Amino acid sequence: MHSATHQAIAAVWRIEAARIVASVARMVRDVGVAEELAQDALVAALEHWPRDGIPDKPGAWLMTTAKRRALDHIRHRKMQGEKLEELGLDLEAQEALVVPDFVDALDAARQDDIGDDLLRLIFTACHPVLSTEARVALTLKLLGGLTTHEIARAYLVPEPTVAQRIVRAKRALSEAKVPYEVPRGEELAPRLASVLEVVYLIFNEGYTATAGGDWMRPALAQEALRLGRMLAGIAPQEPEVHGLVALMELQASRMNARTDAQGRPILLADQDRARWDHLLIRRGLAALERAQALGGHRGIYALQAAIAACHARAPTAADTDWKRIAALYAELAEVAPSPVIELNRAVAVGMADGPAAALAIVDGLRQNPALRRYQWLPGVRGDLLEKLGRTQEARDEFLAAAELAGNEKERELMLARAAKL
Repeated sequence: MHSATHQAIAAVWRIEAARIVASVARMVRDVGVAEELAQDALVAALEHWPRDGIPDKPGAWLMTTAKRRALDHIRHRKMQGEKLEELGLDLEAQEALVVPDFVDALDAARQDDIGDDLLRLIFTACHPVLSTEARVALTLKLLGGLTTHEIARAYLVPEPTVAQRIVRAKRALSEAKVPYEVPRGEELAPRLASVLEVVYLIFNEGYTATAGGDWMRPALAQEALRLGRMLAGIAPQEPEVHGLVALMELQASRMNARTDAQGRPILLADQDRARWDHLLIRRGLAALERAQALGGHRGIYALQAAIAACHARAPTAADTDWKRIAALYAELAEVAPSPVIELNRAVAVGMADGPAAALAIVDGLRQNPALRRYQWLPGVRGDLLEKLGRTQEARDEFLAAAELAGNEKERELMLARAAKL
């Protein structure tokens, strides 16, 4: 019985944790303290629910408990002589006295409050004062609901390292007195870019793992998708948010077809498109239309989503509009110049105009220091050389790509291509 209750608590916590931390953080103006108070509510649930039963509205029960803990915390600080106006707690303390019933409620204003709180939490966790690694870890912890152990396992780093990153991140936010708010005006764009970058980094690590024995980590990709959908719901007028959601939905639609029964990679051209998730494709295309309707057709995520849409719309690999994809990559290279984008453009050019045209682009990238340790440079070059009949050179490139690959499945793929030659 207790085991079933504990599983129910874990499930509710995974869903509600971000909203609880966000609401409490608005009260106490400290993400670290808010997480501790939310954890106190979780401990209370673990103590009471096995004995008293699961409440009718478990999310509201956790929120109420956490806010009462926050109110106690505020009173304690007031007794110590701290100024309420400096802490920004007066109104929030009054709100904490109201039992929240938002879990099943349809009150729009209340839902907007929740959205605002979550948006504040996302912008705080992804603040540029933190390193990228710290932002990723803190975001997964606070908004993804992942444990420190799960984050460490996903990124193949020791658990103490992740724990230290999270502790230091919360301390850094507190010491820097980062305001718990959504930036406005000119400050919004760069901060939003930071948030979207973190979500996309999480998705990419799930979509193609940089290291380890698995080609993908679907749970990470799903967490990124959840965060992206959350952002789209609470920042509906931001085109790049919809662009990122479109890109992730369209990319995620192919995940079921990206590996065989043994977990070995299946490249795009060889995938069984019947295994693609057409619900995700429809969602992705709708999000792309939304981004474009809001004037975001030249956003970096919307452009990448438009490329993914070309693949999604093609019934077979042979039907892919490679001319369109090459043109989109050229436009993306203007908006966000990058040697990786140029390498991807070369692939599209190779499919549209032939391998010789693509090889000229790739050879121009060989001296770029940013690609010196990038396994897909020799991988792409090997593919082009193989198509041109330069077999020995192609084999050497595949072996070089295998040597650079950090992911075991990726390495096996390159070695298998070399062995065929």
